[in-house]
Amino acid sequence: MKDILEKLDMRRVHARLGGGQGRIDAQHKRGKLTARERIDLLMDKNSFEEFDMFVEHRCVDFGAERVKIPGDGVVTGWGTINGRKVFVFAKDFTVFGGALSETHAQKIIKIQDMALKARAPIIGLFDAGGARIQEGVAALGGYGEVFKRNVIASGVVPQISVIMGPCAGGDVYSPAMTDFIFMVRDTSYMFVTGPDVVKTVTNEVVTAEELGGASVHATKSSIADGAFDNDVECLLQIRRLVDFLPANCDAGVPEWPSFDDPDRYDHSLDTLVPQNPNKPYDMKELITKVVDEADFFEISPTFARNIVTGFGRMAGSTVGFVANQPMVLAGVLDSDASRKAARFVRFCNAFRIPIVTFVDVPGFLPGTSQEYGGLIKHGAKLLFAYSQCTVPLVTVITRKAFGGAYDVMASKHIGADVNYAWPTAQIAVMGAKGAVEIIFRADLADPDMIAQRTEEYEERFLSPFVAAERGYLDEVIMPFGTRKRVARALAMLRDKHVEMPRKKHDNMPL
Repeated sequence: MKDILEKLDMRRVHARLGGGQGRIDAQHKRGKLTARERIDLLMDKNSFEEFDMFVEHRCVDFGAERVKIPGDGVVTGWGTINGRKVFVFAKDFTVFGGALSETHAQKIIKIQDMALKARAPIIGLFDAGGARIQEGVAALGGYGEVFKRNVIASGVVPQISVIMGPCAGGDVYSPAMTDFIFMVRDTSYMFVTGPDVVKTVTNEVVTAEELGGASVHATKSSIADGAFDNDVECLLQIRRLVDFLPANCDAGVPEWPSFDDPDRYDHSLDTLVPQNPNKPYDMKELITKVVDEADFFEISPTFARNIVTGFGRMAGSTVGFVANQPMVLAGVLDSDASRKAARFVRFCNAFRIPIVTFVDVPGFLPGTSQEYGGLIKHGAKLLFAYSQCTVPLVTVITRKAFGGAYDVMASKHIGADVNYAWPTAQIAVMGAKGAVEIIFRADLADPDMIAQRTEEYEERFLSPFVAAERGYLDEVIMPFGTRKRVARALAMLRDKHVEMPRKKHDNMPL
């Protein structure tokens, strides 16, 4: 028996070495951790249970049968993150460059199926060169099976993809269908076709970083929801994100002990909005002063910075935040901001996460580039997402809420449950100057008359009280009491239940 146990131990040691010490050293020289090192950092200590450690490929073409390595390029299993169950697979670049084979895919599929049955989040760590060419259509079939399960699990359990090295070809589509994608700066990249193919087909000369690096996808394409400086920071932040997320669509938001009084006042908020209506202020300051212990996890912080999305807690429970950012483009809604917010709102609604919306929006961004780029449909995505919501919706208008953007940003009319405004709120079809120039076009030659008309318009419409008179606002509140009012509104809405008409599925404006 002792001999058998020693042989098992030796086989495990061999399997854990992956492609061998030489390739592990090469991985470290690139500034990257190995698959198992990443899992050890991500999971609670000694909690990871590995599956299929000894699986090997069955390919016999092009001499593939001569090289077989236990695990076949992917490490799979389950464990806990801060005590909460999570399933994980990590591509092992030291084994065949992490390339996907039929058996490699079957290992991932098994974990996906387990996560769905156990109703727990699944995290994929990507560091691979695409499909294993020697396996041909068998590898492509494996990709298809993985993709199908990504779709089935969507909206059932949270799916997180972490790109920690190359991710090319068919490998990119699985992350693209998950809820969140994060990347590591300088060592990770994503693209469908690499720089060599691009040069051959289009004659463009571009590096892997320029084509699909973290800076590109986190800032320009919106593929990535965030980028971090190295493997360690990235994995620690993923642990932090998981703390905010429900285990599945039925579990409800996680609750953590909080030492921050839900009824806390913050009188610094009384002076947050400047006297000059055209002067910016940082909406993130409001969010961090309202959430528990100033703990806010921002999603897509470098893309469409004119809108802020992310997770915080109120009275210990997770809440999603959407807020216009006056510091960037005056907080205007454009195509990118609308898409970013719509995606986030739909995630929150799918997983029963209440949403708090802070509004300071002067309208939609005008111009041919926006109109040609489909602003109407992109704006409609956000409108559609909010209108679909069955989770608690609390809205606070801090300053401007002009035009159609007022309706889109979780107004009472599209289903928000509790709508507050600060005394500084300005709710109207448009700003005073534009409105007066249209209404009193005949008086444009008289500056004194225009000034008088502008003052009259501001007095009549640029306040929260016209909306409050009609019941479109539930209350005009003092800024310092925002945390208390929002926390109490969320507590009141905790058991909110909405019946939607039966249908197969909606037809969202994509």
